[in-house]
Amino acid sequence: MPSGEAEVSDPWVALEPGTDPAEHVRVLRRAHETFTAVGTVPRPVRAVVADSWRRSARAGVGPDGTASVELADGDLGAYRAEHPLARVMPLFRELMGTFAADGEHLLAVCDAHGRLLWVEGHPATRRKADRMNFVPGARWAETAVGTNAPGTAVAVDRPVQVFAAEHFIRRVQPWTCAAAPVHDPRTGRVLGAVDITGGDGLAHPHSLGFVQAVARAAESHLALLGPQDDPVGGAPELTALGRDEAHLLVGGRRIRLSRRHSEILVLLARHPEGLTGDELLCALYEDESVTPVTLRAELARLRRSLGPSLLGSRPYRLMVPVESDVAVVERRLEAGAVTAAATAYAGPLLPGSQAPAVVRLRRRLADGLRTALIARRDPDLLADWAHAPWGEDDLDVWRALAAVRPTPAVRSRLAALEHELAAGPGREHRSPW
Repeated sequence: MPSGEAEVSDPWVALEPGTDPAEHVRVLRRAHETFTAVGTVPRPVRAVVADSWRRSARAGVGPDGTASVELADGDLGAYRAEHPLARVMPLFRELMGTFAADGEHLLAVCDAHGRLLWVEGHPATRRKADRMNFVPGARWAETAVGTNAPGTAVAVDRPVQVFAAEHFIRRVQPWTCAAAPVHDPRTGRVLGAVDITGGDGLAHPHSLGFVQAVARAAESHLALLGPQDDPVGGAPELTALGRDEAHLLVGGRRIRLSRRHSEILVLLARHPEGLTGDELLCALYEDESVTPVTLRAELARLRRSLGPSLLGSRPYRLMVPVESDVAVVERRLEAGAVTAAATAYAGPLLPGSQAPAVVRLRRRLADGLRTALIARRDPDLLADWAHAPWGEDDLDVWRALAAVRPTPAVRSRLAALEHELAAGPGREHRSPW
């Protein structure tokens, strides 16, 4: 962070406890004028906002600009009907509709390009929002209108709150908003964002947590609904996280695999180029006395279960691409979509497996996710991990949770784990993987 920018305890929350909103608005307006005049960000602008202002300026956004409407009438209706988030609009309305109406706020949903698809809520607030083109079909991407919650949430792929003069465009500065991205639970791709927009009363940590919880609920609901297209004709799907025996969904048929067949499918799904018999032997068996004949017998049984069209040989390989929940978590982590990765993580990979290659993958996936959670410092995500069976003894995660949510229960559990550590060296991180 360049010198002169303030650090706050939670960079994603707009107002520190005890801050006078009116005074903070005046300070932010002076900071905004300084930035638009000379290009430097003075105190006390948050780093997330300062970075967004710089991106907005680089994109050529002017502080006196306005949003443009890109989709209207029939085009908007057709686009909304086909968009994946249309399937969770009833959920958004159920969870947020009353809150928006009673609080004189707006519920808004945008696509991955920052285009507003739905804007609903209090009628008087909608009329005010209309005057700044905060309407369905308008493009509110950060590159179009600068810093704003839905556009910035899509740009940085995480929940964000924008307060008053933190908005880049002046005509938006009377508003406060909080938004969270929504991901495709199968691929980790950002589908768009859900947003709550209104007055200064939304400048509270609860509004940020609220939209994040709604986004996670939407992702869970999409996962329950399944793919929007015909699943019978889709790619086979392998589910192996949090279970000792994987399931394979292929051609509309769900196959429960044995533990050894689960290990083989996990490894072949990760190696579409295929593996030789010797490579599979080393990956699956610690005991070097296991013969190739044993492995060939397992593969023959697996081929009978799956059919010859799915499992090939010389080298052993899957004849069609297979999507796995392991790959989904890995892609989301690589993209920095930590919330979406945590949502897709149902537990350690084949926790009962002792196959050397599976053990390495299980540890790498779990350690990668827990490291990302600790770095993110999101109390809800840390709590989900800490209270799961695989995280109940994870001292590092409990320490991180205590730093951001020091409730008596959290402090008590942390004290117990630290006492155990002091009593027995080498127990810094106990886990099933």
